[in-house]
Amino acid sequence: MQGRQRFHGQIAGVGSTSGTRVVVGRWTASPFGAFADVMLEQADGHRVLVAPTPQVAEFVADTYVFDEVVVSPVGAAVTLGRAGSPEGSRWDVRAGNLAVRFTVGGRAPLGRLLRAVPGGLAESTTFATLVDPVARVAMRGVRTRGQARSGRREWYAARDLHRVTSLTGRWRGTDLGALAPVDPPCRFGFSSTPRTPGVAAVVTTVESLG
Repeated sequence: MQGRQRFHGQIAGVGSTSGTRVVVGRWTASPFGAFADVMLEQADGHRVLVAPTPQVAEFVADTYVFDEVVVSPVGAAVTLGRAGSPEGSRWDVRAGNLAVRFTVGGRAPLGRLLRAVPGGLAESTTFATLVDPVARVAMRGVRTRGQARSGRREWYAARDLHRVTSLTGRWRGTDLGALAPVDPPCRFGFSSTPRTPGVAAVVTTVESLG
């Protein structure tokens, strides 16, 4: 694919007391249709992508860095809270040998600020570029624009942010333990998710050159 592709959805980033950090992308609209994928970094630094199709796996692996790529069905079912609210919702994620469940709490202070930005501006690459210096200072490891693999450029435009409050799960037969910060930052690309576990509503733009 050449030109710019946009992915609309949510990114969940969680850490665990086992040292494994998990990033779940739940995309409602993209060049590949609706899908979910998982990026996981073990405590020993081994980075794994679990993608639902060979096409998604190829695109994501050409954009980020992994030590292992697994093509397997990926499900990210979300049970919303009262009145359809993200607060109080539950995510049930299954991807290859990963099974994880986490609950979502209230909107983070940053989420309230993001909600105040007009939609057209908030989803633009211009806004992502403008807030990148602030994100780098305010949240260690987080960038909103940068250089990806294969000569690609990428922008993350966040629209909302909720905290994750609990986690249970297993990876390749080993218990993940309890919820913990995303620390150290994940090393899939130029940016990690925030250190505090959370779910962000995002529009991701990937520009492929050449």
